[in-house]
Amino acid sequence: MKRLRIAMFSDSSLPTLNGVSISIDALVNELREQGHSVHLYFARHPRHKDSDPNTYRFPSLPCPWAVQYPIAAPPFHRILSKFRRNEYDVIHTHTPFILGMVGLRWSESHDLPIVSTYHTLYDRYAHYGALVPRRYIRFRIAKHTNFYYNSVDHVITPSHASLKWLQRHSVETPATVIPTGSPKRRFINRSEARQEFGISPEAKIMLYVGRLAKEKNLDTLIEMASIAMNQDPTLRLWLVGDGPYRTELAAIVRRLRIGDRVKFVGFVPRQDVDTFYAASDIFVFPSITETQGLVVQEAMTYGLPALAIAGGGAGAAIVDGVNGYVVRNHAGVFAETLLSVIRNQEVFDRLSDGASKSMRTNSIEEMAESVVNVYNHAIKQRNGLLPSAADLKSWIL
Repeated sequence: MKRLRIAMFSDSSLPTLNGVSISIDALVNELREQGHSVHLYFARHPRHKDSDPNTYRFPSLPCPWAVQYPIAAPPFHRILSKFRRNEYDVIHTHTPFILGMVGLRWSESHDLPIVSTYHTLYDRYAHYGALVPRRYIRFRIAKHTNFYYNSVDHVITPSHASLKWLQRHSVETPATVIPTGSPKRRFINRSEARQEFGISPEAKIMLYVGRLAKEKNLDTLIEMASIAMNQDPTLRLWLVGDGPYRTELAAIVRRLRIGDRVKFVGFVPRQDVDTFYAASDIFVFPSITETQGLVVQEAMTYGLPALAIAGGGAGAAIVDGVNGYVVRNHAGVFAETLLSVIRNQEVFDRLSDGASKSMRTNSIEEMAESVVNVYNHAIKQRNGLLPSAADLKSWIL
């Protein structure tokens, strides 16, 4: 198989931790392991120095409503000159905004095939545009989603839920569902992890990992925890991560009088999150805005049964009764399901074993191979070796 030279563009990247940046990092590392050359085009982060010499940073400005997401700003000609020297085989974009558009325009001007991954249900974040009506923001996002993903050669989606969302926006570009694989994780002894955190033997830890943001549906999680804790006083809820909704969540916790059993851990470096997985008993994920659930998969790697709320793609890796449950968006139902798992040792052990086994078949190696197959298909199509989507449609008609 030919070793490819790949240019990746994204408005979201490390050192900011989120599903997009983590997914890109996992894919890049595995593509390089398989012998491909990957070059990264991101916005510059203040005071961040890249250890990767194949990373090119665009000048940037701070985002007024999310300082952790710098915005690439012109001029771009210096980066363009570096781009031209590398003679790429394919461009892969991971966001449809400023750098996604740069990748699209440079693919057109250099006649390069372009693949794009649809990572995020962007219209679910319309509430961040405080000065503009949400309806108008959703309308503009829908229009841009239709334009952008109909302009690329191939779309990758991490779940069938995100594929359906694109189809609702009348995107007709050929698309392939490729879930993000689970990287190999280091072994951490459960007893040692619990001892490190001072967790008593009888305590049962419900773990959430992710941003503390309004769109993550965390109100339902806190309400569920309150219901469950009233029936089982050994339950504890730990929230690993930080975000703009933390103050409001703390107020809800105090109002429900469960502050003694809820812990806001705050931001944790990615390499240290594994210790929290190892120390916990069950993973709870309420968000309905995800295209996939990377943290759900990570938790199941450590044998944690996973409970997720239906909607979006967070529950894509969960098989009901095998490694967890996907429940409807109702705090009472969420709590009832959790208690049925945590109180029944036989059920808990079965789901825990199923969680570990299911992640062994969802490897990062297979994910990267599938992505490379998409690259090669896009390259052949651009070179006229395969019929285009427009040709296929005309033939069918």
